Amino acid sequence: MNAAESRRRRWPRSVRSRTAVTVASTVAAVLVAIGWWLHHEVYRQSAQIAEDQAQAPLLALADQLRQGATPSPRSAVPYEVVATGRDSPVASGGGMDAFPPGSPHVLPAPPPSSTPIDDDDGGFGYASYELRVPERNDAIRSFELGGRTYPVLSTDIWAGELTREQRAALGVSPDAIMQVYVVVLPHTAEAITANIDFLLLRAGLAGLLLISAVTYFTVRIALRPVEAIRTATASVTAGDPRERVTVPATGHEITALATTINTTLQRLDEAAARQRRFVADAAHELRSPLTTLLTSLEVALAYPERTDWPAAVDTAARQTRRLQNLAEDLLLLARLDAHTPTVDNGSFDLAALAHRLVEQGVPPDRPVTLTAHTTAPAYVHGSPGDHERLLRNLIDNAARHATGRVRITVRNRVAHVELSVHDDGPGIPAEESERVFERFVRLDEARTRGRGGTGLGLPIARELAHRHGGSLVLVPSDLGARFQLRIPRVPPDRRPDATTVRRDRPDLAWTADRSDPSSPVQTDDHCTRSAQLAGPGADHTATTGPTPPRTNTRPPGTKPSP
Repeated sequence: MNAAESRRRRWPRSVRSRTAVTVASTVAAVLVAIGWWLHHEVYRQSAQIAEDQAQAPLLALADQLRQGATPSPRSAVPYEVVATGRDSPVASGGGMDAFPPGSPHVLPAPPPSSTPIDDDDGGFGYASYELRVPERNDAIRSFELGGRTYPVLSTDIWAGELTREQRAALGVSPDAIMQVYVVVLPHTAEAITANIDFLLLRAGLAGLLLISAVTYFTVRIALRPVEAIRTATASVTAGDPRERVTVPATGHEITALATTINTTLQRLDEAAARQRRFVADAAHELRSPLTTLLTSLEVALAYPERTDWPAAVDTAARQTRRLQNLAEDLLLLARLDAHTPTVDNGSFDLAALAHRLVEQGVPPDRPVTLTAHTTAPAYVHGSPGDHERLLRNLIDNAARHATGRVRITVRNRVAHVELSVHDDGPGIPAEESERVFERFVRLDEARTRGRGGTGLGLPIARELAHRHGGSLVLVPSDLGARFQLRIPRVPPDRRPDATTVRRDRPDLAWTADRSDPSSPVQTDDHCTRSAQLAGPGADHTATTGPTPPRTNTRPPGTKPSP
């Protein structure tokens, strides 16, 4: 087990525990920061209060000295009075009198002065600063104040302002300066701070436990709808995807989650229904040609002497081709549904592809005329095979429903190429404009087996358009049906040189006439061509309408001479 796995095992797995631990850790960090700030602030405020309280003893000591009286050693605050020219203190007490009489003073003495001290505060002025009390080893009892730095209040008294008797009582000379020190002890501030720290610690631990417990149970209550959603979702099966979760009426994020899950389940249900319908339709479409093929073969085998074998073979071949086309369409749809990567073979001219498909024409049993109209080469990215399949499906669909003419138009727009396939048939109702792109959907006019197809051409065409970043829609038209394809256009700086016209695929108007299969207009490839090639740099234009037919007197079924 590595370190990462060990940490994951130690870390709680449930959302409740993780949230409680996270909140507790965050609150603990906040409480520590607040406690640190309170500790220092309480200590500072307590020290300031102790210093303010030491001001009164300092002024009282100064008043006694100005009256020539020696202060009593019994004092609530440590103090020491030193004078110029004296080795021993004038007076001391409150802990500073730990030395025998006549011992040197602890705190420094001021220098002498022959002039009065300038005291603007009328005897109430003092100085506040920090002073290190020296250590002393000659004390009879231990000197606990030595060796530390304390806040000190001090004030000066000039001995010249005292009478001779007062100076004699204090033992100072006329030019001496007496300096009164009052040491501010931190014990009170430390004791107060310690008590506050203890209270904060207990309150913080209690608050931390309370917040963790509240967080744990709050998250537990908040996740009850999620657990209900999980239970309901777990009961959804592929066989019965109609189960839905209960949407809470609270309007918070859980409501949005339940709504999203219901929407997802609805989409899955619809997808499963489409899949079942697709399988049923595919089975039905496969069963029809198989039944016809099997019936014709069984009849031929049962009555071989009465069977028209060429007709039976033709029927079998026709049904086999139908099965083959249906299998290819199903395989292509499976590939498109699997979202396999698109093979980009570079850029190619969509207009030239449209002309080539028009040149190839339509089957002889469909009496329609194909025309292609373009103004310039239209370069797009993608697989030419996919685009050919897309256009062929559109042309076959239009030829199947057209009365006599199908027109293909290719235009260059700013960011895309627009191709439209327009037939002069009965058209498609507006309410059916999206339904025609569903799989195995054939409108009532197209239900016949000979004309209706399998209902996969338009769905495959739209899937191929989406696969190449385009769109395929049915746009309103006054006559017939008009399908419009939009494919992203190749920028001019990334496409091949469009000024050179290839003679094998000129950008011209092509016409394939199927109005009369037996007409001498028909050639071997069932198409005629009328165009005038444009020179390099010329504008590519397209002629409209069918070109005059040329007479072909060769016998049917023979190939023209080169």
